[in-house]
Amino acid sequence: MSRTQAESVIKNIIREIAQTCLSRGQTLSETLIAFMVKAVVLDPMNHFNEDRNLTKQDVQKLIELCVDRLMDEESPTLHTIKMQVYFDMNYTSRREFADVQTKALQSRLQWLSRDITDTRAKSRDELQGLYGKIVRYIIQSSNLGSHTDTERDNVRETTAALQSVFPQSELSTFMSLLKQDKEQQLKELTLIVSGIRLFNKNNGRGGEAIPSVPVILNETLPVAVKDIEDELARSQQLAWKYTALLEKIIDQDTDNPVQPHLLKQALYNTRQHEAFLKLILADLILCAREVTRLQSDLTSRMKLVQDVVQSMAAVPTLQVFPHFIALAQLWAGLVGEMMLLSMLTNVVSGLRPFLSAQSLLSPDQLERLLEGHQVSSDMERCSMTAERVVVSEMSRYEWIFPDTAVNFEDLPLQYKGVCGWTLVKKKGLLVPGNPHIGVLKYREKFYAFSSRSAAYEFASRADEYITAVAEIAKTSAELIQLLQLHQEFACVTPYSEMQSGQKLLVKPILKSDSSTQTEIHPLETNIMKSYEWNEWELRRKAIKLANLRNKVTRSIQTDLSHMRRQNSTQTFLPKHASSQTKKDGESNVPKPQIYLTGLRGGTGHVTNMIKVDLTRTVNE
Repeated sequence: MSRTQAESVIKNIIREIAQTCLSRGQTLSETLIAFMVKAVVLDPMNHFNEDRNLTKQDVQKLIELCVDRLMDEESPTLHTIKMQVYFDMNYTSRREFADVQTKALQSRLQWLSRDITDTRAKSRDELQGLYGKIVRYIIQSSNLGSHTDTERDNVRETTAALQSVFPQSELSTFMSLLKQDKEQQLKELTLIVSGIRLFNKNNGRGGEAIPSVPVILNETLPVAVKDIEDELARSQQLAWKYTALLEKIIDQDTDNPVQPHLLKQALYNTRQHEAFLKLILADLILCAREVTRLQSDLTSRMKLVQDVVQSMAAVPTLQVFPHFIALAQLWAGLVGEMMLLSMLTNVVSGLRPFLSAQSLLSPDQLERLLEGHQVSSDMERCSMTAERVVVSEMSRYEWIFPDTAVNFEDLPLQYKGVCGWTLVKKKGLLVPGNPHIGVLKYREKFYAFSSRSAAYEFASRADEYITAVAEIAKTSAELIQLLQLHQEFACVTPYSEMQSGQKLLVKPILKSDSSTQTEIHPLETNIMKSYEWNEWELRRKAIKLANLRNKVTRSIQTDLSHMRRQNSTQTFLPKHASSQTKKDGESNVPKPQIYLTGLRGGTGHVTNMIKVDLTRTVNE
C-alpha cells in the first residue's frame, strides 16, 4: 500500500470513529482519535501486525476497539489522554507565547497598516481621514484602551499626544517616504505616543481608559500562585496515597474493592496532573520575577522622565523621546505578562475536568484501605534510600554523582526521573528515583533508581529492562507522554505535532545520509592586507593623506530633499562596435598566358616566330 493510500485509509478510519462517537453523544477531536488509533494498534493484546496491511476485518476491529475506549467515560486512561491532548494543544511556553502574540498583533494590524502606507491622500478630508487611521493604528497597537466610539476620551488623548510629536502638517512628508520607512515611523510614533500617555496618566492628566496593569498583576499573580500550589499539594498527596496502596496490594497480595489496574491508571492520571502543574507553577514563578523587574524599571524610568521634564522649560526631543519609548516597552512587557498569566490560569482550569482519579476512591475509603500502612512522600522516599552506588562494584558502567558533575541537577533523566527497575518489577508502579545514589549513563542516556540494588540489577541487564518498559507503555498508552517515551516509539508523535493523516505505524529510521567537510583554514590567518613592502608606495600614501588636510567636504540640503533617500547615477562608456557585410568578395589579377610558334624551323629556312597572347581580359 502506498503512502497516499495509507493516509486515505487512516482518514477514513478517523472520520468513521468520529461519526460513531458523535451519534452516541460525544464530540471528539481528530487529534485525540488519531492517538487512540495508534494506542490500540500498539497494544500487543489486540494482535495488530505493523508489517502487514490492514484488511477490512482489521479495520472494522480497529474502529470498534477505538470507539469502545473513547466511549468509556469511567476509564482513568481516557481522561489522562484527554488531559495530555488538551495541555499540548493549549499550553505555550513563554518564548512561543510572545512570538504568537506578536504575530497575532501584526496580522490584526496588517490591513490598517497597508491602508495607511498605500494611501495617496490629497484633499483636506482625505488627509484628515489618514490622520484618523494613524490614531486608530496607535491605539490598537499599544493596547492602551479601545478605539471604538465608547472610548472617545481614549481617542481624544491619543490624538492630542500624536499632535504634539507629529502634527497633521507633516503628513505630506510622511507620504513621500518609502513603504518601509512609513512602517518604521508608525512603530516609532506608537511607542512615543504610548510613553506620553503613560507619563500623563502617572501625573494625573487623563488616562482613565488605560487599565492599571501593575495593580491587576499585583492582585491576581499571588492569588494564582497560591491556588496552583494548593492544587499541586492535593495532587501530590493523592499520588502518594495511591502509590502506598499499590505497594501494599503488590507486596501483601491483599484483596481490594478496586481493581489494581484501575488504581494504576488513577495513579498515572494524578502524576500527569502533578507534572503539568509543576510546569505551570515554574512559569508563574518566572512571571512573578519578571513582573517585579519590569515594575521596578518602570518606576525608575518614570521618575527619570519626571526629572528631565521638570528641569527644562523646553525639552529637546532627542533627550525625552528615548525615555518615552522605554516607558512604552516596559508597559508592553507588563501587558505580555498579564496575558501569559491569563493563559496559564485558563489551562489550569481546563485540566480539572479530566481528574477522574479523585473520584475513584473517596477520602474515607482511602484512609480505611491505608490503615496501618505508612504513606511516604517523594522526598521521604529519597531520604530513606541514601546508600550510594559503589563504583568499584560496578566498574564496567559509567556512574554520575553530584560531586562529579557540575550540571548534575540539569541532567535529562529518562522516564522523567521514575525508577525503571520498579516500573518493570512492580508491573507499572511509578516510584520516583533518587539521583543522589548515582545516575547510570547508558548509551548517552541517564537513568535514576529508587535504591542501590535496583541500580545494580538494572545496569547488569539494561537492554532487557528498557525493552520491558516499552512493552508496559504499549499496554498503557498514557505512559508514552507521561514518561516522555517518544524516542522509543517513532510512530507516536507529541499531540501538538500530530496530524490526522499520519500513518498508523512508522518504523524508526535506522540509516541516514551524512556528510562531513573540513575547514580550509582551521587556524586564524594573520595576513595584513594593508602591509606594504615598497617604501615609495608608503611615501605615496603619506602624501595622499597629507593632501587631505587641504580638502573640504561640503553638502547642501533643500526642503524638497529632506527625508529623501540618496540617489546616484553611473554612466558607462560605449562599447566597441564592428560591422560585417552579408557576402564576402575578393579580386584577383589574370595570369598572363603567351604562346609562341614557329621557333622550331628547319635548316636553311628563315625562322618565322609568331607570338599569340592568350591572357584573359580583366573584365571577364
